Amino acid sequence: MFRHQKELQFEVKVDRPDPMLARQIQEVLGGQFGEMTVMMQYLFQGFNCRGEEKYKDMLMDIGTEEIGHVEMLCSLISQLLDGASPEDQAEAAKDPATAAIMGGINPQHLLVSGLGGLPTNSNGVPWNGSYIVASGNLLADMRSNLHAESQGRLQVARLYHMTKDEGVRATFRKMLARDRYHQYQWMAAIAELEEKNGVVVPASFPPEAEMESQPEAYEFWNLSEGNESADGLWATGSAPDGTGDFVYVAEPVAKGQIPNPKVPAAQLHHDLDRSQSLNKR
Repeated sequence: MFRHQKELQFEVKVDRPDPMLARQIQEVLGGQFGEMTVMMQYLFQGFNCRGEEKYKDMLMDIGTEEIGHVEMLCSLISQLLDGASPEDQAEAAKDPATAAIMGGINPQHLLVSGLGGLPTNSNGVPWNGSYIVASGNLLADMRSNLHAESQGRLQVARLYHMTKDEGVRATFRKMLARDRYHQYQWMAAIAELEEKNGVVVPASFPPEAEMESQPEAYEFWNLSEGNESADGLWATGSAPDGTGDFVYVAEPVAKGQIPNPKVPAAQLHHDLDRSQSLNKR
């Protein structure tokens, strides 16, 4: 079960209202890499976790923390919208200085949420459940989590430099610090799982199962102009699991056939063979 505590995880206090910034912050709330995404991703991974209890417990711990981060951002957005009204938008058209702030207000903050946060990104696009990854494979999921935290922290860092409001920045610093820890956390979990099962997902489909295709697992195909990509461990080093050495293929040659699909039935109306006209049947 979940139990709500009234106090926020960290203090949220803005210096002054700023509807434009409220709209921008919607991205790290309901965007693809926002707090709603990591909240749902970690919780669903935790709900469905099988195996060692410590992984489920860890996922539920951080997923529950992310619920609190969603609440923090909603409080932040609400404070930034304090005092905003339709009249403010009308006044913004008269004063360029005011327009720079009030003119960028998200209409849905007035019409839909009544000056509160929304489950949408900064352009008003609703949050989508397809943003989350919960595959049941712990290593695959932990790598996705590291990716999500990396993108999320990047966006908060960009927002940090888009405002001079010290109250907002103080909240962002807390989020940046927690996102940094979460990156460490996923790195540690990834290293532990790689040590246990190897670096390739899924470990249950080993290289030998690829049979005659195994050599393809070590070739870097140069498929763009220039050969600068040859200067990297991915092209000249060894596979991380020690199963082989990488080969740089400077001029790759296609190994497959030219597709030659059959003309489909006339009822599908491709108009590829006029002799198949349905009028003749």
